[in-house]
Amino acid sequence: MNFDLTPEQQQLADSVSKYLANEYSFEKRKAIVHSDSGVSETVWQTFAEMGLTAMTLSEADDGFGGGAMDLMAVMESMGEALVVEPFLENVALAGRLVSRMGSATQRAALLPGLIDGSARLAFASLEPGRRYALAPQATLAKAGPGGWVLNGHKCMVTGAASAHKLLVSALTPAGVSQFIVDAHAAGVTLNPSRTVDGFRVAEVTLTHVALGSDALLGEDGAAMPFIEEATDFATALLCAEAIGAMKSANDATLEYMKQRKQFGVPIASFQVLQHRMVEMYISTEQARSMAILAASKVDGTTDARERARAVSAAKIKIADAARQVSQESVQLHGGMGMTEELKVSHTFRRLTMIAQQWGDADHHLERYAALT
Repeated sequence: MNFDLTPEQQQLADSVSKYLANEYSFEKRKAIVHSDSGVSETVWQTFAEMGLTAMTLSEADDGFGGGAMDLMAVMESMGEALVVEPFLENVALAGRLVSRMGSATQRAALLPGLIDGSARLAFASLEPGRRYALAPQATLAKAGPGGWVLNGHKCMVTGAASAHKLLVSALTPAGVSQFIVDAHAAGVTLNPSRTVDGFRVAEVTLTHVALGSDALLGEDGAAMPFIEEATDFATALLCAEAIGAMKSANDATLEYMKQRKQFGVPIASFQVLQHRMVEMYISTEQARSMAILAASKVDGTTDARERARAVSAAKIKIADAARQVSQESVQLHGGMGMTEELKVSHTFRRLTMIAQQWGDADHHLERYAALT
């Protein structure tokens, strides 16, 4: 299989990389992180103008019909720049669920705003005490007057505070279902916070939230396969983001070692440190291969078990490489590697969170074993 980028993919990747290099410097990122919203409207609109928000949506919904392979290099650039805008949560999760599950009316109501950047979505799936379980247990939806009544609690909902609509998974008598909920509806309470890597998340409490019958996305009780597929798709792209972050850590560490002198010579000349840098590079390239495999599988197979095995295998390797590269990069920088002023410390935090997001190594080892 040829894993080289097509001319179109390369052109898109170059455009995103150039934009982020010029307009998303480390100092600008810090200003965005510490702003009230934690995201940049200007950056988001630029992503929309570049076609990124429409990339994976179907052509029938005015998207480009692309897949994970089309976004791999883009996600690497975002990982290298430590982009904090909730791109994956909007495009790879919520947008994908609407595109694949929604009726023509629902798609027409939600996807144009996502494509042009005027509206944002957030995927509310995880529940307190349930770790990485995708199936809801405590969030319940019951039939009510003219529709549904929703009660429950969701945690770690990335981008919820800036979202217009929430996609909430809930348990109904028929099984797991997906609902479209206005983020500002009566009974919806958001408790926002900032994660260690600078992203904005929120706990979402749902108290007797009244929904119309048109709030149900897809068929009642049939949401779980779509949720699993979208999460695998997003996890494959998260692996690509991790590659970009690891590349940034490797480059910054090598540059520092060339400048830092000890005994009158750059520490990059010390063989033992060269060996450690080589191991960091090898881990990154091995992880890259696994990320490419995962992206190709989420794009190219209809076998859910095969797709899930490839994604879990990639996430296991990514988690291991993220730990090694992030920790080594900080150690080779010395004490200053943990300071707020250096980008490498923020890269360390992002890689640490990526290793946990949508399942840590232990979770995916268990999942892989169960699927083998």
